[in-house]
Amino acid sequence: MMSIMRKTSVNIRTTAKEASHERIVGAAARAIRRSGYDGTGVADIMKEAGLTHGAFYAHFASREAMLAEAADRAGAESNAVAASVIAAVPPDQSLQALLQAYLSKAHLEDIETGCPVSALGSEMPRQSPEVRLAATRRIKEMIDLVARQLPDWGQPSAHERALVTVATMVGTLMLARAVDDSALSDALCRATLKTLAPAGLEPTH
Repeated sequence: MMSIMRKTSVNIRTTAKEASHERIVGAAARAIRRSGYDGTGVADIMKEAGLTHGAFYAHFASREAMLAEAADRAGAESNAVAASVIAAVPPDQSLQALLQAYLSKAHLEDIETGCPVSALGSEMPRQSPEVRLAATRRIKEMIDLVARQLPDWGQPSAHERALVTVATMVGTLMLARAVDDSALSDALCRATLKTLAPAGLEPTH
């Protein structure tokens, strides 16, 4: 009986620690997109997660380790959204639907839960190797996801087109967010959609 009680107590503590870890990573994934890597402090993340600052090192060896997990989580969330957009339409409409969703007004304004590449791309060269590794893995997933929507998927030409498509999507969103001219922001998104999705889609609102 005592052995069962001890095992139960350990399981409860493990589950609680895992739940706390999830809250920290989730808060950090939102924070890096909202405030950037340099603007994301441990104390603020722990407070947002509802935990004390002192509990941080029970979960991470360093701030960089937390940021790496946050980069991985943010990329995974973004790719999951993209995959859900693709799954909701017929295969021959998947790329157009993805482009329209990515360059939508809603995504443009939703930095905190949107694509981390467009939110953080300019900061990446100055990050630690572990943060860059995590982000790079998710960027490769994004490129592969786009390549899979192309009729010649599996061929070098599809991978090359996916590289250009992702680079253009991300660059467009970064510029559209950067300018303080809403008409220019809209024009950037429309021009990219017109070029990458010849069906003539407009950004959604």
